[in-house]
Formats: sequence, structure tokens, C-alpha cells
Amino acid sequence: MRGPLNIWRLVRIGATFERTGAMGQALEALDAPRLVRIVARVFGWSFKWLGLKGDPTRPPVLRAITALGPAYIKFGQILSTRPDIVGTDLAYELRVLQDSLPPFSMEEARAEIEADLGRPPESIFDMFSAPVAAASVAQVHRAVLRTTGQEVAVKVLRPGIDQAFRKDIDAFHFAARMIEFISPSFRRLRPTDVISHFESVVKGELDLRIEAGNADEFRANTLDDQGFRVPQVIWSLSARRVMTMEWAEGVNMGDPEALRGAGHDLNALGVAIVQAFLRQALRDGLFHADMHQGNLKAAANGDIIALDFGIMGTIDEYTRRVYAEILIGFIRRDYRRVAEVHFEAGYVPRDQDVEAFAKALRSVGEPIFGQDATKISMARLLGYLFDVTERFGMETRTELILLQRTMVVVEGVGRSLNPTLNIWVAARPVVEDYIRTSLGPRTALRDLGRTLEVLARFGPKLPRLVENALLRTADPPAPPPGGNRWSWSLWLVSGFLLGAVGMIVFG
Repeated sequence: MRGPLNIWRLVRIGATFERTGAMGQALEALDAPRLVRIVARVFGWSFKWLGLKGDPTRPPVLRAITALGPAYIKFGQILSTRPDIVGTDLAYELRVLQDSLPPFSMEEARAEIEADLGRPPESIFDMFSAPVAAASVAQVHRAVLRTTGQEVAVKVLRPGIDQAFRKDIDAFHFAARMIEFISPSFRRLRPTDVISHFESVVKGELDLRIEAGNADEFRANTLDDQGFRVPQVIWSLSARRVMTMEWAEGVNMGDPEALRGAGHDLNALGVAIVQAFLRQALRDGLFHADMHQGNLKAAANGDIIALDFGIMGTIDEYTRRVYAEILIGFIRRDYRRVAEVHFEAGYVPRDQDVEAFAKALRSVGEPIFGQDATKISMARLLGYLFDVTERFGMETRTELILLQRTMVVVEGVGRSLNPTLNIWVAARPVVEDYIRTSLGPRTALRDLGRTLEVLARFGPKLPRLVENALLRTADPPAPPPGGNRWSWSLWLVSGFLLGAVGMIVFG
């Protein structure tokens, strides 16, 4: 029965997009092949009367997505992190999805808490409020602990949300396979990989223990950061469907007038948000990947409070260094170095011309940096950059795209507080500080120390490795064109091992 049901779901999606006027914009943003456009428009038009009407006050794509329900809202949020797929303009439009939905009942919320924590809410809380926020996956209640009197935020998953998401994700997979079958050229966007990525994110959000772990790690990383705060998880009252954290009082970052009325310096807040994000991404490799205004508050003392840790981004240390060099290269307008970094990291194929790539990057950067602060836009820069890197055969780097998209969102938050905020000026001290501490001689020595630690663990195997390498290279057969790479690799490894041992022994 899954096949017919999935076909019905696809018909309803197409009909809703057609009825709300979103079909054309969506196909254009995806740069869909002609055959896919024809099939989508024919099906959409034929079954338009089955489509959901949605809220006519919203833009067409947002109207269609919100009409289709929670899974589609969440999918729209994920797609807003992928301007390489939906284009910069649509990604920017989708980022405003705050997935506000009607709350579920207090009785259902209490039942979920009792089922997951094994106790009725009345035995845990002195006060348990009506929902203060309701989203596609969960809603939040304000409460007071009976034992300590502490104010807390209690996040509760929507009843039945697991099953609803499973059905819709199955339909998304079906749609991705159908699109690849109809138009092989559409595989360049890797639709099945996109759906798999969406599925992995949703699975994390449907288990609040994962979000609690994200919050706990993020808090540990930023505990000593002045002016930035992450509420503490209360693990004894958190489980798969319920998460409890300390309550964070503050003014929502989406309300500049309220912030100004509370005496906050909006320009300082905008700069602090940009710098906090970059510091966490470059220093820790773990960053909040959904830093829109709804997930940020300003405390009375000016601290930035981060909320909602369902979507987090991670980047390894090597990628952090690459990204920092790309950023600082653009900041300094050193396009040759930006081009070299792309080649050194293997992001651009070796058969491309580094000089031509540097010239193309200059054509991206100069129109941006030559303008005043109010017109310098990270979104525009990334839009141009995606065009250039695609032209030079650069493969999609999902971790960099998520990082760059989050930077666009952070820039939007900063600009909402101060329209003249120059994100590059705000970013420069953080990036330069990271480069000073992470790309100098001290870092090289630290990396060497780590390498020697790893080599030391293989010390007992070193004689055998060298012996095997010598045996393989003794009277070798004629190597194939290009040489025997494996033997040469072993010689290089053996030489490095011996050199490392010599350094240890002789200082």
C-alpha cells in the first residue's frame, strides 16, 4: 500500500504548490530540467482542485509549505540551509519559517510527560503553564520545580509526530527516486542525499535526548565566553520526548523596539552575535545552525541567550582552518590566496587554472567590497560564489554550505538590529585571532606533537612495517605507468616514522 499512498501524497504536494501559485517559483529556483517542469505542471494543474489553499497572506512557497504541515515546514527549514540547491533568493525566503503552529492540548502534554518521565507533572512542578511557544515538532511550557522553586522550560514533542514524519519522509524518498528516474540530469542536486540528510536531522529532533546533548556540549564550550549564555539542561527531567532546561528570561531579538526600550545597545548586540557565531564555529567546530531571531534573547545585563539546539553544525579542525583562510582572504581582498586555498584543500579539481579561478573570485568580491556598509551582503557574495565554484567544477561541501548559510542568517539578525552593520568589520578580529592561534609555528609544533603521539602507539609495529616495506621493494617487478604508488607510499611512511623516532631519541 505504500506505493499508492506515496503517489497520492505527491499528487497532493503538486496540487497544493499549483493552487498556491508556488509551483513556478519552486521549479525555477531548483533550475529543474524541462521534462521535470512539464510533468510537474501537468500533474499540478490536473489535480489543482485537490490542493490545500493555505494562508493567502503568505508568499506562495511559504503558503504551500505551511499548508502541507509539520514535515514540510521542517523540510523547508532544512532547505533554507542549502542555497546551492534552491538558490540564494528562495533560501533567504525560507529562513523566515518559524514553524508556528497551533499548540496541542494541556491534557496531551501532561500525558506525554507522565509517560516519558514516569511521574505526573503535578508531582514534579508547582506551576505548569499553557504553551508559550508551539512549533512543528514540539511545544514549550514554563514551569516551576516543586523541589527547588527553580523556573524551567519544558519542551514536549507533539503526540504522534514520529509516525507522521515517517510517512512523509517515505513520500519524500519516493519523490526523489521518481525525479532521478524521470530526469537523470537532475541527479547533480543529489535529491536522495538531500532527503537522507533531512531524515537524519529530523531523527535528531524527534529524540530530545540528542538535543539535550547538543545543548550540554554547546554550553560547556561557551561557559567562559563573556556576553553569551546557554541555559543548563536538567538531565533528571529529560528523556526522549521531554526536555527540561533552566528558564532564560530576556527580550526576543526579533523585537528591536523592545530591545531599545530595555536599554540595550543594538549595534553592540549585532556585532556580538556575529562574533559569537564565528568564535564558536572556528574555535570549537560546533555551532548553532539555526540562529534566527526566534532562537535568541537578550538578557537584562546584555548577555545573548541561545535557545533551541535541534539543528547544530560541526566542522573538523582542518576544514575550520581552510574556512578561516578563505574568509580572511576575502576580508583582505587577497583573491589569489583564496584561490590557492581552494586548490590546496582539493575543493577545486587540479585540472583547473588557479589564475583564472582567482580572477573569477575577484569578480565576486570587488562588486561587494566596493560598496558602503549597508550594501555589503554575505547573501549576495555567497550567491556569486556558488555560481563561480560550480563553473570551476567544485563539488558541494555540505558542512561549508551549512556554515555559510548560518552566517547569512546571523548577518540578517545583526542587520535587523543595526542596518549599517558591516559583517566583515565585525568578523575580522575573530578570524585574525583564530589564524594567529591556529596557523602559526606553535600550532605546527602542536600538530607534530599529536602526530608523534599517534606514531608512538605504533612503536612496537615499526620494525615489522619497515621490514615489510623493504621486502615489497626488493627486486620489484617493473612498475606500471606512473610508478608503484603503494611501494613509494610505504617508503615515505617508513622514512617519516624513522625521522620521527630520530627526533624523539636525539631531541
